[in-house]
Amino acid sequence: MTVERFLHAIDGLSTWIGKASAWLIIALMLLVCGEVFKRYILNAPTAWIFDASNILYGSFFMLAGAYTLAQNGHVRGDFLYSSMRPRTQASFDLVLYLVFFVPGIAALIYAGYDYAAMSWRIGEHSTTTADGPPVYHFKTVIPIAGSLLLLQGVAEIVRCIICLRTGVWPSRLKDVAEIDVVEEQLAQSEHVDEETRKAAIARAQRIDEEARQRGMGSDLQS
Repeated sequence: MTVERFLHAIDGLSTWIGKASAWLIIALMLLVCGEVFKRYILNAPTAWIFDASNILYGSFFMLAGAYTLAQNGHVRGDFLYSSMRPRTQASFDLVLYLVFFVPGIAALIYAGYDYAAMSWRIGEHSTTTADGPPVYHFKTVIPIAGSLLLLQGVAEIVRCIICLRTGVWPSRLKDVAEIDVVEEQLAQSEHVDEETRKAAIARAQRIDEEARQRGMGSDLQS
């Protein structure tokens, strides 16, 4: 297995988990809509709805972390980063991953495992209401999400090392982006000629690339 295939395999796993966990948002939406109907139409509110909402959204939030890292989607606060050369970017990233990311995520996995194990041992239920739902399965998501994030972090560290050696950031396993939706919609339109469609797509791609370079500097190739 080449290094690129190794990186894309980890990216693929993170992407699959992220997309699968996204279905929790659909479940959350149906849950909230059902509760609104029961509460305001039937005057029969559900006591455990608050806990269930936290469990669904919290699980999605944690499980999507590795996917966001795989897509280089986390917010960068340093506006100087995007103007740096790839090797300089890789140097900064590598130090930050080794000094902060790896110890922090390792601590999250360690503490999360103990947290979840204790919850399973005592059969923990939520105390928000008198008869709250069980939460031990929810707390199990903490070490699982941390492990996925750490695995993706290993891939990012490898990317930094490759960039330091070659001066070029290795490729990422891309997911569908907003620009792909724009192209599909324009292709199906009967009111846009071919020349206008190509110009609109090119303009959208240019805007998307400029935004990506400002916000996600570690994908820059020069």
